[in-house]
Amino acid sequence: MSQTVRRAGLFALVSVLALVAPLAPVLAEQAGVPAVDSNTPLVSAVAAAPFALVALGAFAVPEDSALFEWLARPADFEEGRLYGLVGFALAASALAFVAVNFTLPLSVYVASVVLLAWGSFAEKGALELSSNRFLAVSAFAFAAFGAGTLAQLATAALRDVSFDPSQAVFLAASGAMLAALLRSMLFDRDDPLVMTTTALVLWLFADLPLELTATQVVGAIVISIALGYVSYALETASITGMLTGTLLAFLSVVLGSYGWFAVLISFFAIGGLSTKFRYDEKLDRGIAEENEGARGSGNVIANSAAALVALLGWATSTHTGVPQDVFLFAFAGSIAAAMSDTLSSEIGGLYDDPRLITTFRTVPPGTDGGVTWQGGVAGLVGAGVVGLIAFVAFSLSPTATGVVVLAGVCGMVVDSVLGATIEGTLLDNKGVNFVATTVAGVVAAALAWGLGLVPL
Repeated sequence: MSQTVRRAGLFALVSVLALVAPLAPVLAEQAGVPAVDSNTPLVSAVAAAPFALVALGAFAVPEDSALFEWLARPADFEEGRLYGLVGFALAASALAFVAVNFTLPLSVYVASVVLLAWGSFAEKGALELSSNRFLAVSAFAFAAFGAGTLAQLATAALRDVSFDPSQAVFLAASGAMLAALLRSMLFDRDDPLVMTTTALVLWLFADLPLELTATQVVGAIVISIALGYVSYALETASITGMLTGTLLAFLSVVLGSYGWFAVLISFFAIGGLSTKFRYDEKLDRGIAEENEGARGSGNVIANSAAALVALLGWATSTHTGVPQDVFLFAFAGSIAAAMSDTLSSEIGGLYDDPRLITTFRTVPPGTDGGVTWQGGVAGLVGAGVVGLIAFVAFSLSPTATGVVVLAGVCGMVVDSVLGATIEGTLLDNKGVNFVATTVAGVVAAALAWGLGLVPL
């Protein structure tokens, strides 16, 4: 076993100390505090103390000791302190305090700490056996999912409360995918950030008024795994892009329905394949996507962030009082814009004599804001495809379908105008994509409301 794997295994064992937090009230009572409340200072101290002591002990470990050799990350050798373990333990200790004193569920806290550590252990072990990054990320995700599920089960048993398998699996899967995504974008030393972000997102999901079924959650997991493998096999997305798409697909099924997933996957599938279409010719023209057309997480997030917000809005609408259909139109409109703009760029860029959308002056292929009539037709077809899928998936009326298509075309035009005016100065390409899809979502929701398609 290499030093890297051994260190990750020790971090995984340390993470199990998170299970002290569910026992904190019992331990406090045994210390002589009768009928202790869950948010008393003593309970907070008991919950946070194990990791605080680990952080203190790690800081004091001498650089020339065998323990330092076992626990040190590469950056720790340069600094002479076990800052990696210190940061991990302090983040876990702080989250324990939040879980005891606020509404962060203890099961979410324990799962967030444990799934990160055990996922990392599995990832390091996989990398020792093979240099394949896809297999390593898959090992992280599966191990994190299993650890997150077991952590919630153990928390329920220690607290003697009911255990909801469907919610536990949903939270574990969401946490595993999110942590895997963040880890693929960051470094080992950023574990405190990954842990905290995962805990906060799972806290949000745990508070959503969801009616989960085992069939729905398992179906979402199977679909997500299949999507991840296909996108990797076809090389339509990088590792981070694949993880982003997988997480979004999973959430679209669980928070929305299979219809929401169908709308989302239409963009991932057709948009990804359009990037590969006549790729060598695009290379010669200087307009091809980098990494052989494999889209990264930044590109996927920029085109899907508005849709994700709409999806979360749909799931929380009972709390906000906003009609659900507002978010449905915003979701479909933003995806239609992403599809329309992608096809417009990928197809239109293959034709000569593009014209700048603001002046109609002929510009070289690949110029930001340059459009061709062929690209415009392709963009209209792309918006129409999303509109047709939304028509079937959401049982939309012809007028409502027209709203989705119109919003998609509007987003495509906004993208081109921004590309011709402020791209490269105020915004980069991803920023332009985000603004355009957001505008399209707002336009779709506003038109639906104005036309009386959304009940007030």
